[in-house]
Amino acid sequence: MARLTKTGVRHPFATDLATVLALMACATFGIWLTLPDGKLPQYDKVTVGLVALSCLALLKHRTHPRTVATVTTGCTVAILSLGYLLTPLLLAPLMAALYWLAAQTDRRTARLHGVIVLVAVTTVAVATEHTDVVTLLLQTVGPFCWLLLPLTAGDMTRLRRAYIQAVQARADHAERTREEEARLRVAEERMRIARELHDILAHHMALANAQAGTAAHLVLTHPEQTRTILTDLTGTTSAALRELKATLGLLRQDDPVPPAPPAGHTPSIPSAPKAEAGLPLAPLPGLSRLPELVSVCASAGLDVVVTTDGERRPLLPGVDLTAYRIVQEALTNVTKHAATTTARVHLHYTDTRVWITITDDGPARPVTPLGDDTGKAGFGLTGMRERAASVGGELRAGPRPEDGFEVATVLPLGMPGPHASEGVPA
Repeated sequence: MARLTKTGVRHPFATDLATVLALMACATFGIWLTLPDGKLPQYDKVTVGLVALSCLALLKHRTHPRTVATVTTGCTVAILSLGYLLTPLLLAPLMAALYWLAAQTDRRTARLHGVIVLVAVTTVAVATEHTDVVTLLLQTVGPFCWLLLPLTAGDMTRLRRAYIQAVQARADHAERTREEEARLRVAEERMRIARELHDILAHHMALANAQAGTAAHLVLTHPEQTRTILTDLTGTTSAALRELKATLGLLRQDDPVPPAPPAGHTPSIPSAPKAEAGLPLAPLPGLSRLPELVSVCASAGLDVVVTTDGERRPLLPGVDLTAYRIVQEALTNVTKHAATTTARVHLHYTDTRVWITITDDGPARPVTPLGDDTGKAGFGLTGMRERAASVGGELRAGPRPEDGFEVATVLPLGMPGPHASEGVPA
């Protein structure tokens, strides 16, 4: 059967021609059938011509199913009106035409033509001279059942074809969606790593630059303090290298891509990347490392005061990292751009959120739409806003009315929910 199907697909005209010849043979044999003691009508040439016309019309069933059904119906009705006995063999071309009509057109068209054909054939069958031999019930029920069969089979074929097409369309859509989702996840991961690299390099390089400048300024007058600053500078660069290695380690993982998260779920940042060659790396930083961050800033000449309200609560790894990076980036901007030596970090814990505010008293600085507070295009504030949004929080940054700059964010303690984001402090 599969081989015949493939042959029909490869050679449609040859298949149609063989089918038409078989139907012509059936119809020709059918016109010679009669009832016992019955007589055949004397219209042999006309009848054979009608049979040939109806069968040859079937060759166009792929492109003109309605026309083929109309021509075949007319020929069949004409043959029956000449007094020939209505048999399934005689109806074979019409049954084939109705099947192809139902399989290739919509249901409304198939039903309309089917009703017209049933009425026409049944009317002619009842009006023939065989009424005294064949009961009226057989003359009506027989044609109805024979012609209803191809209509039903054709409709089932059309539905099956539509179902297969729908399944194929869904499979193609799922494949395209899977590819688009994979590209989206790659882009999100690339953006996340880019933010990590920006925060690491911007923070540590800014501190290293400040420490080196301070050491150069004090090298002649305060040699001991200069030595301490240079020692801190070594620690700053070492920390930058460690964090850079940890971040780049994400790009060298051979783990398979994890399954896609459900719709509406915000993926959390992993707790720690795997180390290359089996060497463990330090865990990702969080708010627990604020004292270390404050110490490094102090070595660069920036005094940071940290205050806390409310009971400290544990944060998810992704939220904890986000909070730390926002504080780190905000202090880095103070170190690079603010004409001040002091900054304040305030943490306020509630039952569901943590509010973080970083302020300084330096002169007012412009803020560009791209998010950097230097007056040039950059990624500092943009990255902080993206980080806050990635865990279901919000961030706002801008000059303070009384001079200085303020970065304020609110982050959820747990997974993002309907109350995770309710605005940031004024």
